Amino acid sequence: MSELIFMVEEAPEGGYTARALGEAIFTEADSMEDLRKQVADAVQCHFEPGKAPRVVRLHIVKEEILAA
Repeated sequence: MSELIFMVEEAPEGGYTARALGEAIFTEADSMEDLRKQVADAVQCHFEPGKAPRVVRLHIVKEEILAA
């Protein structure tokens, strides 16, 4: 695997969640800076040495509601 994509969303209770697409990896953190560290750590823990993807992308999803 050369690339792994995480869907990042703001958590309702605050902070952020990240869920990998196609892999059973989930993590959360209070800030984006901490989330980046948590994602990197989760990827290293999930894959055997030398098998981790070379590229990890964070796809940040932000929902906004506009009044009609």
